[in-house]
Amino acid sequence: MPSPTCYLLLNPSRACHRLLPPSPRLPARCARLRVSCDVPRQGGDDGGGPKRGVIPAGAGKGKKQVVFFDAAPPVAQQGDGEDGKGKAPEVKQDGAALRALRRATKRTLSVLSNLPLAIAEMFAIAGLMALGTVIDQGEPPSHYFEQFPEDNPVFGFITWRWILTPGFDHMFSSPVFLGLLALLAASLMACTFTTQLPMVKVAKRWSFMSSGGSIRKQDFAESLPRASIQDLGVILMGAGYEVFTKGPSLYAFKGLAGRYAPIGVHVAMIFVMAGATLSATGSFKGSVDVPQGLNFVIGDIMKPKGIFSVAPDVFNTEVHVNRFYMEYYDSGEVSQFYSDLSLFDLDGKEVMRRTIKVNDPLRYGGITIYQTDWGFSALQVKKNGEGPFNLAMAPLQLNGNKKLYGTFLPLEDSDSSGVKGISMLARDLQSIVLYDQDGKFVGVRRPSSKLPIEINGNEILIEDAIGSTGLDLKTDPGIPIVYAGFGALMLTTCISYLSHAQLWALQDGTTVVVGGKSNRAKIEFSDEMNRLLNKVPELVSVGEKTVDKSSTA
Repeated sequence: MPSPTCYLLLNPSRACHRLLPPSPRLPARCARLRVSCDVPRQGGDDGGGPKRGVIPAGAGKGKKQVVFFDAAPPVAQQGDGEDGKGKAPEVKQDGAALRALRRATKRTLSVLSNLPLAIAEMFAIAGLMALGTVIDQGEPPSHYFEQFPEDNPVFGFITWRWILTPGFDHMFSSPVFLGLLALLAASLMACTFTTQLPMVKVAKRWSFMSSGGSIRKQDFAESLPRASIQDLGVILMGAGYEVFTKGPSLYAFKGLAGRYAPIGVHVAMIFVMAGATLSATGSFKGSVDVPQGLNFVIGDIMKPKGIFSVAPDVFNTEVHVNRFYMEYYDSGEVSQFYSDLSLFDLDGKEVMRRTIKVNDPLRYGGITIYQTDWGFSALQVKKNGEGPFNLAMAPLQLNGNKKLYGTFLPLEDSDSSGVKGISMLARDLQSIVLYDQDGKFVGVRRPSSKLPIEINGNEILIEDAIGSTGLDLKTDPGIPIVYAGFGALMLTTCISYLSHAQLWALQDGTTVVVGGKSNRAKIEFSDEMNRLLNKVPELVSVGEKTVDKSSTA
C-alpha cells in the first residue's frame, strides 16, 4: 500500500487543490508531471534525508530532474553564510556578549555610586591636600634629600623616596591625586545616572491614587467631610502647587527644583575638579627678581607644569620695571611695596603700563603677574665727589625672617692684600648704616637726604638705593572653570534645601481624603497642610441651612 506521501504524489491534481489556491494554470502543470513511487531513494551527503525524484513527462537521458523532499531541509541549508552554515549562532553570541557587557556596566555603576566609597574618596583627597601643605612643593630633589634623609627618617620611616616616587613634591599634579579626582568624578556621575535622574523622573510623573487607603498611608493624612476636591485644588494653586485632576482624584506638587539640585551639585563638583585638573596639567609658572630699570621676556622664565601646557603668543611680551618703591609704617617696618611695569610687544610698542602691589596683580593675555617679594639690588655712592659707583648689595644670613643686606667700598687698591674700606648695611631702602675701616659705627644716612658723611678722611654721599622686585608669573586656564563650578555649587546647594512636597486627594462621596509627603521640613509641611485644609469651605445642604437659620433665630 502506498504511503500518504505517495498518495499525494499519485494524485497531483487533488494535492494541488488542497494545498494551493485554485488556479487555471496549476492543474495543467501538475498534469504534465508523471510521478512514480518506485523512484529509488537518494541519500544526500549533508544528511538531508531521503528524496524522491519527479521526472517530467517525456523526459529522456540528459534532461533535468526535479526533486521534492519528504521533509523540510535542515536549518543550515537555509542560511546565507559560507560553508552552508547560518548566522543564528553568531546572533546568539552577539546577544550574549551584549548582555554580559550590560551586566558588567550595571555592576560597575553600582560599585561607583556607593556612598561610603565616595566619602572615602573625598577624605583621601582632603588628606592629600593637607599633606601638600606640609610638604614643600616644587623644590629641587636636593631639598628633599636634606629634609628627608635615609639615615634619619622622619617618624622613623619617611624618607625622600616616599616624597619623590609618588610625585608628592608636586602633589596637585601627581598621578595619585589626579587619579583620585577622576575616581570621585566617576562616582558622582554614576550616582547621578543611577539615583538622582531616576528620582527626578519619578517626581515629574503625575501619579494619581484611586484608593483612600493608599492616601492614608502617607506621612500626612487627613479627611475633610462635606468638602469638594475642586475647592481644595483652587486653594493649593494659590499656595504655589502644581495641581492635576483626573475624575475624583487629585495630584499636586511643588518644589521640583529641589529634586534637580543634587544633580546640579554633582555637576558643579565635577566642574571644580575638571578646572583643578586643567590648572595642574596645563598651566605655566615662573618667578623672577628684576632690579629697577631692567627688563625680561615672559617666555624666558615660564616653565610648563603639565603635559597639556601650551605656550601662547603672549609669551613674547617684554616686561620693563620702570620703578620699584616701598611704603613704611611709623615704626620703620615695610607696609607695602610697588612695581611700576610696562609691557612691550615684538615691535617695541607699549601695550600696557600698570603699577602692581601685593594682592593687586597685573593680568594680560591670560598671564597674571603677582608682586610677591622685594630685594636690595645696588647702592649708588659718591666718594670724594667721584662717581656715582653702583655697589652691589648682598643678602646676609640672619636668624628668622628679617632681611639684611650689605656692601663694601674699598679705600685702598683692591689688588693689595688686606684691603680696608667702608662697610654699609641696610634692612630696607630707607636708611643705610655705615662703618669705618676698623668696623666702628659712624652714622646713618637716608638716600633721600643727600647729606654727605666723613669716614676715614673720605666724603661719602649716598645717592640712591636701587631695589629689585620679586614677581611671580603664571597662566592658569582652569581658573574660569573652577570659579564657575564654585558659583554653581553655592547656588545648587541653596536650591537643594527647597522641599519637594507631593499631595494626593480623592473625592469619596462628600468626603475628601487628603495625604501627602515631603522630603524635607516634614514638620513645616504638616503645619502648612493644616493651614491650607482649614481654608477649604464646608459644603452644607439647603435643609441644613434652614435648620441653622431657625436655630439661630
